[in-house]
Amino acid sequence: MKSATAKCKVFLDSSALFAGIFSAKGGARLILKLAEGGLLELSVSQQVLAETERNLRNKAPKALSYYALLLNEVRINIIPDPTWEEIVPYIPLLPHKSDVPILVAALKAEVDYFVTLDKEHFLEVPGLSEKVGLPIGTPGDFIAWYKKRWLLQI
Repeated sequence: MKSATAKCKVFLDSSALFAGIFSAKGGARLILKLAEGGLLELSVSQQVLAETERNLRNKAPKALSYYALLLNEVRINIIPDPTWEEIVPYIPLLPHKSDVPILVAALKAEVDYFVTLDKEHFLEVPGLSEKVGLPIGTPGDFIAWYKKRWLLQI
């Protein structure tokens, strides 16, 4: 049983973080709101922050102010990008090698769930979640998982 002070730990990749900032609705925004309310502990890597900021500058520059506010208001754990030695064992698991550091950062963060919207690079990789021992899913998948497995245990 989870303690009353324990928080669910969630790692967001850049697609999920971008969606939460860009859209005022949806599962990704709900995750950010839950974190703002102190119900979740968010983690991202340095690479995720850089990708998110670059994508916001290119696709939604008006959302940069919310991004800055979010980083200031929500305690987000920033995980250092993994070393080459940490990445090497995981290279065979993903088809896109540029995403391996993000997966390894999520594992290093020791989170309860890895949230992504990236189907091709993470969600549709057969057996990835089982191979790394970490639930991986969309923001909606996470919300359903959180309701069943976390809220009912407190």
